[in-house]
Amino acid sequence: MKKDQTRNPKKSNQKKDIYLEEESQKGNAGELHQMAGGKHPDLTTSEGVPISDNQNSLRLGPTGPTLLEDFILRDKITHFDHERIPERIVHARGTGAHGFFELTESMEKFTKAKILTEVGVKTPVFARISTVAGGAGSIDTPRDIRGFSVKFYTQEGNWDLVSNNVPVFFIQDAIKFPDLIHAVKMEPDRAFPQASSAHDTFWDFISLTPESMHTIMWLMSDRTLPRALSMIEGFGVHSFRLVNEENKSTFVKFHWRPKLGLQSTLWDEAVKIAGADQDFHRRNMFESIEAGKFPEWELALQLFTQEEADKLPFDHLDATKLIPEELIPLKVIGRMVLNRWPDNFFAETEQVAFCPANIIPGIDFSNDPLLQGRLLSYQDTQLSRLGTVNFHQIPINAPKRPVDNHQRDGQMQMGVPKGRVAYEPNSLSENSPRETQMQGFRSFEASETGEKMRIRSKSFSDHYSQARQFYISQTAYEQAHIASAFVFELSKVEHLHIRERMVSHLLNVDDDLAKRVAKGLGLDKVPKALKAEVPIKKLDPSPALQIIGKMKKTLLGRAVGILIADGSDPEAIMDIKKAALAAGADVKIIAPKVGGAKLADGSLMAADGQLAGTPSVLFDAVAIILSDDSSKVLLKEGAAIDFVRDAFGHLKAITADKGGQVLLKKAGVKKDPGILEVGDTDAFIAAAMTRQWDREKSVRILA
Repeated sequence: MKKDQTRNPKKSNQKKDIYLEEESQKGNAGELHQMAGGKHPDLTTSEGVPISDNQNSLRLGPTGPTLLEDFILRDKITHFDHERIPERIVHARGTGAHGFFELTESMEKFTKAKILTEVGVKTPVFARISTVAGGAGSIDTPRDIRGFSVKFYTQEGNWDLVSNNVPVFFIQDAIKFPDLIHAVKMEPDRAFPQASSAHDTFWDFISLTPESMHTIMWLMSDRTLPRALSMIEGFGVHSFRLVNEENKSTFVKFHWRPKLGLQSTLWDEAVKIAGADQDFHRRNMFESIEAGKFPEWELALQLFTQEEADKLPFDHLDATKLIPEELIPLKVIGRMVLNRWPDNFFAETEQVAFCPANIIPGIDFSNDPLLQGRLLSYQDTQLSRLGTVNFHQIPINAPKRPVDNHQRDGQMQMGVPKGRVAYEPNSLSENSPRETQMQGFRSFEASETGEKMRIRSKSFSDHYSQARQFYISQTAYEQAHIASAFVFELSKVEHLHIRERMVSHLLNVDDDLAKRVAKGLGLDKVPKALKAEVPIKKLDPSPALQIIGKMKKTLLGRAVGILIADGSDPEAIMDIKKAALAAGADVKIIAPKVGGAKLADGSLMAADGQLAGTPSVLFDAVAIILSDDSSKVLLKEGAAIDFVRDAFGHLKAITADKGGQVLLKKAGVKKDPGILEVGDTDAFIAAAMTRQWDREKSVRILA
């Protein structure tokens, strides 16, 4: 370029005009940035270069082509294109939170693991609770088992307790896990159903796999329709070992028991919650933690020796079996509190990597063949998902204690090891890490002999006794729900022979259950029972397996919805709200408009939710407080009728004033002990603490 051209007034004015045009085009964005207010850090590229314009690509003139040299555009788009990593094959949809574990009783007699011997120490944890079958974008409330995994960041390294909310599993040997998951996942030729077991491939596999009968009873029970993540139990499923300083081993099964007690939804309720709020469980966990109402569980153990295991009427190494609490009681030794929501969902909840093989000195494995396969599978899965052997360096996975070894390099290596030595033993470094025979992890010295063979132990052959025990342990209401769940699921199965085969299995569980399911499926005759491999034992009922019998009469962790409209009585509203809050419930005000309602005294009450978008399925009990005029208006509103009808159909306590009673009558609500008039607040609060189970026979036909 010539010197005189740089001073050309025409050229100079052209540049100025283009600059002014660019600034005017960016003007709206600049104004919005100013409206946001506050002082912000500099926006940079991934290399830390400050960015002057994040709204426009670099181009040749206002309407010219975008230039390849725009490294800011390339940096931003390339990262975006690679944001997603492979989701988990199972447990893809999960919710996680930080917290702590506190030991309340030392287990020094049984283990040398410091986390289980040092009373009062608060160990950081990260817990993730998840569904199994659905993808990351599925719903929170399907009928499904929940994963319940906890990473303990102990002073001796990370310990992962990878659990479920049922104590048993579908299969006895890990070699069958791919078959199980392929069967329950969406069918490969049509890519549906998503997050559902109600289809042919799943029930075909189950009906050909008798060992699944115990777990399928749990799956069809209300256990797999939890009211909230804070109201589920967690089970380590497998037998593990605790090993003490004398190298003596004691078998252990781990249990998490929720402080809020157990509670489930009804099937119709779970379906409607999915329509109203697909993130129902995740939102509930988030809001609970934000409000300081931290979810909490007790950690309890079942401890038993090899001699005691030999006397059990089943093999404790069989993952399709549980040990009833009546045989070996639970011993509560500590508590876990989740008190901090992740700062970033992807970085923490999505990237957290659990593996049952992550144990610490004082804890060891049993010979459970399903557990043995999981020790391989989980590690392999994380390598696929996170793309590097260095996934343990991701902050959410990194141990709190120092890591020092001779492992080097690998994709995404974050450490910068110094020195020439990367092996052990060596004599060239005075401070390189060495093994510690006394403090280091030592496997329990179990004596094992036998011939190599592919065979299932005969002690694993009883597939029906505990399935029967589970069913007869339930209340009559829960048995009806199980039977109805079988009818619903098998009604979605196209092939008659699969439905008949499942009924044949159920005859080995309970004759009445099989007949109820056969009737619900419209089978002309009940098929013959399939031959059991071993005689079915008549085990005693175990009340600990119920939900209804273990529900706590409390409103802690529950929610009460109050439906109001213009002209509603402010004193009645505040009386119920005050009582519900005092009982520990969350209270939400629902109105026809999100702006709220003008009450009888002229005041404006803000609403927490708009009627059409906040149905009663989101609450554990409801109050209807309406003026005569507003009740007449809402008689023409389908959402208002459904609000009342669903609350009644889902067996919830309802209180209503004179105007609210008009709405109840329109919805066909009939008087029972759970239907109360406004003014009897104490009775309403008491009724809200449970479901009105006797009402169910009047609102739906169960199998």
